[in-house]
Amino acid sequence: MNLIDEIKTRKTFAIISHPDAGKTTITERLLYYSGAIRQAGTVKGKKSGKFAKSDWMAIEKERGISVTSSVMQVYYGDYHINIVDTPGHEDFSEDTYRTLMAVDAAVMVIDSGKGIEPQTKKLFEVCAMRGIPIFTFMNKLDRDGREPLDLVSELEEVLGVDAYVMNWPMGMGKNFLGLYDLHNQRVELTHPEDANGEDFLPLNDAGEVEGDFAFKKSSIYTQAMEDAQLLREAGNEFDLEAVSRGKLTPVFFGSALTGFGVQTFLDAFVDFAPSPAAQTTQKDELVPVDSEELTGFIFKIQANMNPAHRDRIAFVRICSGVFEPGVDVTLQRTKKKIKLSHTTQFMADTRETATHSIAGDIIGLYDTGNFQIGDTIYSGKTEVQYPALPQFTPELFMKVAPKNVMKQKSFHKGIEQLVQEGAIQLYKTFHTNEYILGAVGQLQFEVFKYRLKEEYNAEVVMTPMGRRIARWINEEDLDQNLSSSRNLLCRDRFDAPVFLFENEFAVNWFKDKHPEIELTTLF
Repeated sequence: MNLIDEIKTRKTFAIISHPDAGKTTITERLLYYSGAIRQAGTVKGKKSGKFAKSDWMAIEKERGISVTSSVMQVYYGDYHINIVDTPGHEDFSEDTYRTLMAVDAAVMVIDSGKGIEPQTKKLFEVCAMRGIPIFTFMNKLDRDGREPLDLVSELEEVLGVDAYVMNWPMGMGKNFLGLYDLHNQRVELTHPEDANGEDFLPLNDAGEVEGDFAFKKSSIYTQAMEDAQLLREAGNEFDLEAVSRGKLTPVFFGSALTGFGVQTFLDAFVDFAPSPAAQTTQKDELVPVDSEELTGFIFKIQANMNPAHRDRIAFVRICSGVFEPGVDVTLQRTKKKIKLSHTTQFMADTRETATHSIAGDIIGLYDTGNFQIGDTIYSGKTEVQYPALPQFTPELFMKVAPKNVMKQKSFHKGIEQLVQEGAIQLYKTFHTNEYILGAVGQLQFEVFKYRLKEEYNAEVVMTPMGRRIARWINEEDLDQNLSSSRNLLCRDRFDAPVFLFENEFAVNWFKDKHPEIELTTLF
């Protein structure tokens, strides 16, 4: 198989949703149907002890939430799939936004009982800005929910995207008979025992199931046929080019918890989702996927995925070329040459050494402190730099100090490694070198505190500072006498000077008094 044909087998996508819509559960089902795991887990699996494979962190298992993106590779038929399960909670949006820069498509999971929720809308808008193809899965049909027509209408009106219905529910909750599959021209039954053990029954030219089956006498089946006829006549046309531009979203219904409809969705997804394409550099130059030069960018750093070894993994999206162990690359930011010998890839809940990876694949580099989020690596002589990844300016701030002064070493090590992940920002006060943490949401502080204790045995005391406005200044404008309680002068972890202003009034007062000093939102 030549390189281009091999690249066509890659499907790299993120799963996005509002919290509790079923995002991690559908990830488990996709792993199960690929054969990567024998039994699908759930996010809240405390009684059975069987947790989701993508929720590897202790706090995720304890609290039943996803707080970090996780990457898994699986094989499905002839396809090599890279799945990224993202946090749904808005406090971890920055991790999700960066992850969306590293994928070629997105699966949007919607709770059929709730419809479009705020975080779903935000994440969709990020995908829309990048033109990422979106495949929609209306989840939780095993429960009673909203009318399917209302859900599709809301999808189009609120998100401003055209929808193409691939299958249609025949009832829901206790009266869920199955799916009327417009795309495959068949009916998929929840109770195949009612149809001589057949899971799928074909539709004739009139759009009906032939044969004498009890479910055909149900008004639910009749209503589904009428709805399907309406969709055929008044619905959007299927247009693969519009799908690839993110203008048309194929819509699937099903239940991730029971697995119903998930394999049908996966079969269609691998057929229609795009394979990796040429990436644009910061200079607006295209790097072909089959270039001889290995290139990629780091979109995530994660500490302690293996607590026994205190490792740190830098996740790289490969954009072109072929990775093989021992390849020499240049780190664009430092121009430093690095040999990539110690690498890994994640196969469900196991790790394997990456031996051959190409455009679209995501591999992990064991990092000793060389890499930062947003770094570009390249193997050739021509410098390549991919665009910068999104950064959020923190809004909430906490002073942090070790509870036990004898644990200073563990405290400093934990702080240093966890802030490199990019979810929490670290500052030091200019005069006293006190540690201050900045984040976009309160939950980030709770996770940070938990991980310091569990992963580094360092208990901390956090003192809230409330909301502050961070503004950076140039080094030549630095005057330590400008620091006050209203505009606290600090340095960030890259040693750049930054003011933490008490409020907008304090910012404006400072601007009026010091018009010669330029304030910026990010350094």
